Order: sequence, then structure tokens, then C-alpha cells
Amino acid sequence: MTTAFTFSTVPHLISEAGASITTGALTQQHFPKAKKALIVTDPGFLRTGLVAPVEASLRAAGLRVTVWSDVVADPPEAVVLQAAADARAAKVDLIIGLGGGSSMDVAKLIAVLAASAQPLSAMYGIGNVIGPRLPLIQIPTTAGTGSEVTPISIVTTGATTKMGVVSPKLYADLVTLDAELTVGLPPKVTAATGIDAMVHAIEAYTSRLKKNPLSDMLALQALRLLSANLVSACENGRNLPARQAMLLGAMLAGQAFSNAPVAAVHALAYPIGGIFHVPHGLSNALVLPHVMRFNASHAAPLYAELCAIIAPDATGSAEARSHALIAAMEHMAAQVGIETRLREVGIAATDIDSLADGAMLQTRLLTNNPREVSRADAHAIYTAAW
Repeated sequence: MTTAFTFSTVPHLISEAGASITTGALTQQHFPKAKKALIVTDPGFLRTGLVAPVEASLRAAGLRVTVWSDVVADPPEAVVLQAAADARAAKVDLIIGLGGGSSMDVAKLIAVLAASAQPLSAMYGIGNVIGPRLPLIQIPTTAGTGSEVTPISIVTTGATTKMGVVSPKLYADLVTLDAELTVGLPPKVTAATGIDAMVHAIEAYTSRLKKNPLSDMLALQALRLLSANLVSACENGRNLPARQAMLLGAMLAGQAFSNAPVAAVHALAYPIGGIFHVPHGLSNALVLPHVMRFNASHAAPLYAELCAIIAPDATGSAEARSHALIAAMEHMAAQVGIETRLREVGIAATDIDSLADGAMLQTRLLTNNPREVSRADAHAIYTAAW
């Protein structure tokens, strides 16, 4: 008998190169009462000039448009609260996240904060968002976080600490995957965000508590797409089919881990990002093989199944194929040229204690890991990654 499970995702998805210029027409179709849209993005993406066609399509559909472009990586509370205050002042009635994971996370929170009197501080945790929210469209510009289809928003709450808002209210109404928005991504960003998406698929497939047939199917397909196209997308950023496949793979991985949550790789990555401001995707990539080696004693049969996708020629026992999978992931990281050691991103051996302390605070994630992680285990994993 199949174990009981629940599964949720966004109701409408469009995957097509060039589709972002139809945002105005889609808005008319899905949100006919919308009058004033807020596009949420970051200064770097605004400079690419790719916001203008989306804005023009909305204006052509009769909407007034405001662009809010002050999103920063790992957005702090002050940024989220300012964005929400500006959205309220502008009386917007539709939110569009257009950017990477940080822009989409901020867009989710604007949608709930601008429509409700509930303070952000009351929303942290799982299932604590109450009240209405504004209509929400998400358009990712990186193939990595999967944030466009997750009900999670991560906020930097202190100098080095992060909190999550997790609620079905954060699911977008409409998602557009348009590879033309990702062609300008530098190879290293393409690589780190792509491996981040692969981490989402691997962790969803091995998640201890909520793994289910639908999340498994999505994680496997995500890994197929991502592993087959990552190197091509890094080597030739203008390869639209590879870019579209990466966006689709990242989105499928996002759907998988929204329902079968991520675990120790993310728990150990968060302090690396929080304390040392290493980008999230790279933080994940740095600890991935070392967490997988730690988990292999408990997750070998599942890792062996994933190995069939990434290292199909590997043979032998489940344990042997697990290690072949880990080796293949390490080879891929080397191939795309990202850093593979903590010391390469400015972390000293003396920092490992504070990283281990930070990782142990991530109880929401650690509970999903196939093998229990003690502080000593976390310390040993960081030491191996150093």
C-alpha cells in the first residue's frame, strides 16, 4: 500500500522561450480586475534591459506599472518591509516577481504583507500566514532555486541568521519559464544555480518524512534535464534549448522539494551563506558530496537509483553506485569550474565551529535527512569540505 501523502503546487505554468512578453495578455486572462502591477526585481537584472519588454506588455494590456528594484541577495527584513510599504503606498493589486530566488521570495512576501495587517514577525515558521494576499506571478531569471513554485520565502533576520516563511499562501497563481531571460547569466552563476537545482532533486528524492510518488517522479525528471544540460548551458550561454531545459528542470525540482523537503545539504549550506555571504547555490554545491558520503550508509539504495541517471555506466552494489553518483557530482562541479572547497571562498579552518553551531539551528531541515546529524557530524562534514 502506498503511504498517504499530500501534494500541492501552482495552478498555472507556461514553459516557452519568449513567453515573458505575453505577461500583459496573461494578466488580462487570469486577473481581469487587476489595474496596477508591481514588478519586483534587483538592480543587476534591471540593468540587463529585460524588464522593459515585460513592463511594456503590461502597459499594452492597460495596466499601470511600478518597478521595485531594490532586492538584494539574501534579502534582510528591512528590504522586505520597505518593499511591502512601497507596494501599499502605490496601491498595487498584482505582484510580479521577475528575477532570481531573492526577488521571487520578496515578491511572495509583498503579496501577503501588502494585502493584510499581519506583521512579518508573525509569519515565520510553517503555516502561520493568515489573511488574504494579492495575485502573484513569478518569472524566474535563473535556473536554480525553484522559488517560482515553492511556498517558502527565506529572510535574513540578523547579521548571520535566516528565517523561513512557509505557507501554501506563498504559491504563485501563474509561473512563466522563459529561457530568453537567462541567456546573459555568467557561466559560474549558471553552474552554481544549476547544481543548486540538482541538490533540490537529490534531497527531495531522499527526504525522510514526506517523500512520495509524485515528488519522486518530478525529482527524477528534474535530474535528467539538469544533468543532461548543465555543461552545455555553462559552455554556451546562448544555447536556448539547454537554457529552457535547465529552467524546466529547476522548476520540477522546486515542485519536488516543496512537497518532500530538503535536508542536511541545505542545513549546512545556510550558515555558509549567512556568515560568509557565499551565494546559496554555491554554498549547497560546496557541502553536497560530503553530506552525501555521510548519508550513504542510510540512503544507498536511493542514491543508487539516482546514479542510473547521472552515471548510468556504474555497476556493483548500491553502495558502490552511491559513491559513483557522488564522484559524478564532484566531476560535474569541476567541469563547470565552480569552487569546490570551503577554503576557496574565504572560510578558515577556525570558522568550522561557528558553521557547525549554525547548522544545528536548522532543525526544520535536519529532521528530513535520511541519517541523523549531530554537531560532531556537522563539524566532520565541514572539515571534509574544507
